[in-house]
Amino acid sequence: MRTSQHIRNLLLPMLVIAVVAGCKKPDAVTIPPVQSHFTFRSAGTYEVLTANSTFAVPVGITTTQKTATTVEFTITSPTGAVAGTHYTVGGGNNSITIPAGQALGSINILGSLAAYSSGRRDTLVITLQTKAGGVSPLTTNTTYRLALRGPCFEGDVTLSTFLGAYNNTNENFGGPYGPYRTTISAVRQLTATTGEITVTNIFDYGWNPIKFVLDWTNPAARTAIPPQQAGIGDAGTLNGAYAGRDISVRPLAGQPGTFSICRQTLNLTMQLGVTGLGWFSTPYFVNMAR
Repeated sequence: MRTSQHIRNLLLPMLVIAVVAGCKKPDAVTIPPVQSHFTFRSAGTYEVLTANSTFAVPVGITTTQKTATTVEFTITSPTGAVAGTHYTVGGGNNSITIPAGQALGSINILGSLAAYSSGRRDTLVITLQTKAGGVSPLTTNTTYRLALRGPCFEGDVTLSTFLGAYNNTNENFGGPYGPYRTTISAVRQLTATTGEITVTNIFDYGWNPIKFVLDWTNPAARTAIPPQQAGIGDAGTLNGAYAGRDISVRPLAGQPGTFSICRQTLNLTMQLGVTGLGWFSTPYFVNMAR
């Protein structure tokens, strides 16, 4: 066991080292120059929903200043957006001023509602510039890409957004039933304006998935139509007299279904039949909603 004298002897050189280290001459402090940045963000999305809704692109400087700081920038558009036609910049010029004592500001962009209501999309590339004798941008955060789009447009269909569960599915086949859960388990692009979806659990009775072709060639008259298909399930689930036989599905004549990418709903119509025997006269309606 160590005695108190041993401990004092061990501490002594440590104290000497501490004193020597404390006498070391401090390094000179280098104050970095003030630089501009996009608050370390690089992209954003601006949905032009009203005529006066603006988007604030965040801009900052690395240290506050005793006087106002001017930050300059340029805007280009690889998609062809034109200043004054598709968008305007707050203040009307390509610079903003950050007040003395503050470190944050913004570039305010106003998109044209008339330009983007029909489904137009654009990208603005905003690049910070070096001000002569003043602020220069951080090399790691010099550019900000802003995507502009209007309100949701029914002709702007990305099939993958339909994937997933529809917990509020209701149907009618000679009487209402629901709500219950269906799922779009797969999608497949056919052309630029058509695609195929696979819906599972229609009828809520263990049926196999049913395919539908979506067509938004005319966004105002979108259709959802099932190609004729068999192997759907046991026809006994429709009528016990047909137990053990197969179910077929085909389009309902004169009544195509429809869908909404914006509301995430599908209104499906079809005619059911017993494969090789015939078709039920009662139409089958399935309304799917999230």
